[in-house]
Amino acid sequence: MKSLPWLYLALLGIGYGLALSYGQLGWLALISVGLLLFAGFAVRQQHVPVARYLGHGLFVVLALALALHWLPGFYNGRAIDPQRFTDNAVPFSMYLNQDKPLIGLWLLLVCPWIVARRSLRLTVYATALALTLSAVLALGGAVLLGVIAWAPKWPDQAWLWVLNNLLLVTLVEEALFRGYIQGGLSRRFKHLPYGENLALLLASSLFALAHIGAGWTWVLLAGLAGVGYGLAYRFGGLGAAIATHFGLNLLHFGLFTYPMLAG
Repeated sequence: MKSLPWLYLALLGIGYGLALSYGQLGWLALISVGLLLFAGFAVRQQHVPVARYLGHGLFVVLALALALHWLPGFYNGRAIDPQRFTDNAVPFSMYLNQDKPLIGLWLLLVCPWIVARRSLRLTVYATALALTLSAVLALGGAVLLGVIAWAPKWPDQAWLWVLNNLLLVTLVEEALFRGYIQGGLSRRFKHLPYGENLALLLASSLFALAHIGAGWTWVLLAGLAGVGYGLAYRFGGLGAAIATHFGLNLLHFGLFTYPMLAG
């Protein structure tokens, strides 16, 4: 995981260069970049404690705005037009978002402690156990609730989905919810009884609420999955959390109705 920020930076730089050359990124995006740089400087400086808190506050506001695509200069192109991967599924479309990855980039470069490095062996074990738990709870729960059904497939757009979900979705969400929120709360609650458990539950609850736009069923399922991701992060570090989250999404995409059964 030590090389992850620089690999991500290189991939993001290439992606933004292509987006700019194809007109998918405007110069107004520099406003967001400038504000993130300012927030990063405030957080990293050590002389004015209140400035660090203000920097974190500015980042939280910017992260919310970037995640909701409120900031100018980002023209997120549609990579997959609306279509049904199986006859009983709701139509699915996918956009290549250039704004949301800035959240993960900021976190990896400004808050390196979110990585929570563990040994490779522990990371693999944590991923295997957490992915099994998450699959049973979230995918099993979704089947029982009638949200998805068994539907093995591998459509032509699958590899594009894989790259987007890993680099622009899963990594960003785990860096934010597990690394920044759960990791940050764990540091704050380290002197409390069961402080790490409380941090895990709070981060999972926020992750669940982030899915409220899809309805309360998905809030419940996301919360259950979030517990698995949180355990992966706690015992295996950020790499385990990313692998668990991506693994669950891949199982959902390849083996079950995606994104969900049509009503």
